[in-house]
Amino acid sequence: MASLIQRFRAKLSTPGLLLGTLLFAVSLTPSLLPRDFVLQGILSGTSFAIGYGLGAWGGWLWEYMELQLPPGRVSRAIKIAAALLCILVALVSLYLNTGWQNSVRKVMDMPPLESAHPINVALVAIAPALILIAIGSLIAYGISLVSRWLRRFVPQRVAFVLSVLVVGVFTAYLFNGLLLRNALRAADNFFERLDTLQGQMNPTPAPTDPLFSGSSASLVAWDTIGRDGRVYVETGPSKEKIEEVIGRPAMQPLRVYVGMRSAPTLEQRAQMALDELKRVGGFSRSVLVVIMPVGTGWVDPPGIDSLEYLQAGDVASVALQYSYLTSPLSFLIEPTYGTDAAQALFKAVYSYWTTLPRDSRPRLYLHGLSLGALSSQGATELYDVLGDPYQGALWAGPPFSSPTWGWATANRQPDSPEWLPRFRNGSSIRFNNQTNAVAKADAEWGPMRIVFLQYASDPVVFFSYDALYRRPAWLEGERGPDVSPDLTWYPVVTFLQLGLDMALSQTSPIGHGHVYAARDYIDSWVAVVDPPGWDTARLDALKEALEPTDAAPRQP
Repeated sequence: MASLIQRFRAKLSTPGLLLGTLLFAVSLTPSLLPRDFVLQGILSGTSFAIGYGLGAWGGWLWEYMELQLPPGRVSRAIKIAAALLCILVALVSLYLNTGWQNSVRKVMDMPPLESAHPINVALVAIAPALILIAIGSLIAYGISLVSRWLRRFVPQRVAFVLSVLVVGVFTAYLFNGLLLRNALRAADNFFERLDTLQGQMNPTPAPTDPLFSGSSASLVAWDTIGRDGRVYVETGPSKEKIEEVIGRPAMQPLRVYVGMRSAPTLEQRAQMALDELKRVGGFSRSVLVVIMPVGTGWVDPPGIDSLEYLQAGDVASVALQYSYLTSPLSFLIEPTYGTDAAQALFKAVYSYWTTLPRDSRPRLYLHGLSLGALSSQGATELYDVLGDPYQGALWAGPPFSSPTWGWATANRQPDSPEWLPRFRNGSSIRFNNQTNAVAKADAEWGPMRIVFLQYASDPVVFFSYDALYRRPAWLEGERGPDVSPDLTWYPVVTFLQLGLDMALSQTSPIGHGHVYAARDYIDSWVAVVDPPGWDTARLDALKEALEPTDAAPRQP
């Protein structure tokens, strides 16, 4: 047993332990969203494993360059001191974790934690750390094995370089070419079957109102619309509800939805959406909104509900499903599908809209949340609509890779922060958050009004691959109102934290992270559409009335 322990100690990398512990410690510091002890443990264990691997590689490089530590007692003393330092750093950081998590919860108006369960965090961290270190050790062993075999034919250093290339390519192919691709394909098949099953089971009867998609009068079969599409079709406010809330006559809002199983091809689905929109009289309304849903087909209820109340129901909207997957998976597997669908739907609607008399046709707008916002931004080139432009767009939670958002953010006024830019004079593009900043601009709106609704704590918006090695610009200067003052950038770890935050983006309280509140949609839609008959008092009353709807089911 003693010899086994000695061999284990001999194989441990002192630089690996030091760097691994350092990354473990800083992984406990706050990021954009609060974390429970399970997720924190997974993050911390992963951080330790990465740090250990980097440190072990640095130690190997030190020896490869034939540099040596002092022998004998000095070397043993260094190792003991390093071990004690690692234990101390880990214990102190685990103790501070509760305060760090509470700093995130405080800016999101969440009750503080009595404890972040540091012991549980440490225990959970063991599993991912051991698994990843084992994988890394296996890769290192493979390199050594291949290198020894190649030495029979080529010089030692050439053999080493070739072994790294061979094992690296094989590992990448195994992970990306087989494991990841098959897993993503399995996920695609699973969600497709789930959407089909939900349509066939008919948990709710088809609508009886002929103005609803999926009714007996509709061109869209009810059993081709999955759960998320049905939520959009069925859960909107009725004419009576709108009248009750706003205190004046209203119309029944029109909602058109076409699922992926509603027609064989994308072009046919886009044409079906246009035909259905014409059937229900969508082009006779004052406002027409072309919506791109998120990956699963989900349309955020507060995003469209708020506009229907503001317009007293005088609005028609149309949405087209383009995937069965959740947004992150859809982005990985089929990154162009959303844009292709947005272009097809916009082209169908816009081509017909431009044939109508300008003084009697509806005002045309684009809308989308998350991956829907990304897809919607690619619906058309500005040059294609300059002769007869649509009136504007509201894009909420635009992903970090969004082209229009990225361009406007990069070209913001120098004195404005990245988390709430001011783009030029504000006559065409404005940014909004919880503070109704969209109402402030240096100039009046021009013919096209575009608003990006984003929270400073939204990791979908502010994730960045550059965070791996560079401090994000949104951490410079004044911070967003819902970003912890204790959030600090660390190489590698902040990148991992933001990646986990992005996966957890729907777990934040309403009005933070990637969960957008009706009140902020209201301010944004007011800026974009300029609905008649509203003043500050009435808008405040509407926000209060719609507050309960924020508890409705969100994107799964």
